[in-house]
Amino acid sequence: MRLPRSFSPYLALRLRLAHHALLQFAASLASSMEILVFLAGPVLLGLLSVIALPGFLAVTLPWPAALGLLGAQALLTCLPAWLLRKRLLPASTAAWLRQLPLSPRLRWHADIAVAGMLMLPLGLAYAVSAGIWLAKSPPWLRPAAVPGVAATVAVWLLAWLLTTLIVTQRLRAPRPAQKARAPTMTAYVPQRPRCSTLFLWRQLFWLPFWRNENMIGLQQSLLLATAGASMLAWLLRTPLVPAPLLGLLASASLVIVTDRGDKAVREQIAVLRPVLNAWPLANATLLRLACAASLLPPFAVLLAGALLLHCIDPAALQQRVARVYAFTASAALLAIVGLPRLTARGRVALVVLSILALSAIGSELWN
Repeated sequence: MRLPRSFSPYLALRLRLAHHALLQFAASLASSMEILVFLAGPVLLGLLSVIALPGFLAVTLPWPAALGLLGAQALLTCLPAWLLRKRLLPASTAAWLRQLPLSPRLRWHADIAVAGMLMLPLGLAYAVSAGIWLAKSPPWLRPAAVPGVAATVAVWLLAWLLTTLIVTQRLRAPRPAQKARAPTMTAYVPQRPRCSTLFLWRQLFWLPFWRNENMIGLQQSLLLATAGASMLAWLLRTPLVPAPLLGLLASASLVIVTDRGDKAVREQIAVLRPVLNAWPLANATLLRLACAASLLPPFAVLLAGALLLHCIDPAALQQRVARVYAFTASAALLAIVGLPRLTARGRVALVVLSILALSAIGSELWN
């Protein structure tokens, strides 16, 4: 990324750090985006076209509802910046930048520029969406066209301001830690070392995903919540969303949470392998447990769906389609975890075919 020579070195450094963080984030989502574009390309284009719709709708509503709708849209717009704040400024980099003898004005300019880099793609999406709606010009939109455009621009500027505050907050000095209590004299009681396989799994494959600014634990929690909510809405036949779309979302989130969890475990194994090989312990059981643990969330969603379906309609659980769906989902999840030597393209193909097969089978469940 080339920058003008008139930029200050600090501003150029901050923009390059943000650009590098965005490239890393895009590389980490490459395989997932291939799956989403292949499966839901028209749906993504539809979502892009409605991103500016809340601004046009807000000017037709009473002011309390309009303010609530615009505020929610602004918060959703700056949500990516909050999720990426640790990638934009890692803890070590933020601690180093705090020590630079810079003026507050220059720091604010850098924060505004970094926030602008994050908001520029969203601003282009807002412009494309608003252009689509203005080109269609439905009857209800004609009297609200100009105020709707103004509301959309105001939401985007508000989201830019909130993103700037998020970036600025990341550079603030952390709160001082509480003073430790004075040590007391206690008798030393030798304890038996805890080296069980379950304890090692917790220390090496559970806690690291939640510590040191690691986003894997939060990512898997969001994916698991999406899988559970979509499965619940699909089985309850939510009238506002078409059943095939909910079935696609439930199947896709079920497969993707397995794929992302297995990938995170494989990467952690690659990092720990030199250390594990040096330990005088049998590591095969620990590694099998770590790989098998990534199957617990999707199978828990499947089991919860089966119980819910039994409570809603016990006869539906006895249908051949339900049994085929459960068998196919189990086989797909086991294949994703049990075939680690697949290439990146082969893994994407396996995930895509699993989602398509589950969606096709699930669409027949309520027919």
